[in-house]
Amino acid sequence: MLTLEDHCGLEEEERGTKRKISLSKCSVCAADESKYKCPACLTNTCCLLCVKKHKEVSGCSGVRDKTGFVTLSHFDEMALLNDYRFLEDTGRFANSASRDNLLKSPRTTFKVSPADKRAFLCFSFREKKFLWHLKLVFPQSSSEFSQRRVPDTHTLEQILNAYIHPTESDPVKRQRLKMYALTPFNHIKVFMKAEGRKGNSVRYHEMEMQKSLRDNLSYKTLIEYPVLHVVLRDHWEDFPLKGTGNTTISLSHVSLHYERHEMRKQDTSL
Repeated sequence: MLTLEDHCGLEEEERGTKRKISLSKCSVCAADESKYKCPACLTNTCCLLCVKKHKEVSGCSGVRDKTGFVTLSHFDEMALLNDYRFLEDTGRFANSASRDNLLKSPRTTFKVSPADKRAFLCFSFREKKFLWHLKLVFPQSSSEFSQRRVPDTHTLEQILNAYIHPTESDPVKRQRLKMYALTPFNHIKVFMKAEGRKGNSVRYHEMEMQKSLRDNLSYKTLIEYPVLHVVLRDHWEDFPLKGTGNTTISLSHVSLHYERHEMRKQDTSL
């Protein structure tokens, strides 16, 4: 029967045997016993200097491949724990993205150029086009429509055809916008508000029907997405254009000066 001393001696011998089996020489210097194992390639190293040398020589990043394949014979508790942590990180990232208010409703002001459009905008790799989210306002019919994924290569005329074309537009929309559908196309203009101005100085950009959405939006300031006002001829004056305020005053002044000049000529002739 084994005594307590014999039992302790056997345990110590067993621990020593396990230690000798588990340890191996450093794969870099081959002089000392290894203390570390590279997470990426499982190379044994003994010190920080050998760790750095291993990375320099082999080009190893030292970062464990979280999605790398592990054979069943090497799948241990540590591999299981790593997989569990990876799934936790993935779930945490997805949850954070879904709750991020900035991702849900971005509100930014920026200058738009042909090659730089970021608000309410996506790129279709299948169509190889930028797609916009638009809001169309028809003030003379008190109607508004939102349209998503509008290619920036479409002209304004193409976009409006779906709403007010006498025969090709959607029947429900055409009935709602009957006043527009019965109006000649050259009696309709599209305006977009010029952003960045004071509240008492509202001005608009006049958009060109035959030009693409990309060309019409180039080098204009946007907030969120384009809001286009489709206006009938009798109401164009309700949408003063950007940069026309001083011009109107100058023309009035010239007209008044001309009238006074004519009156003086008549008095002189009398």
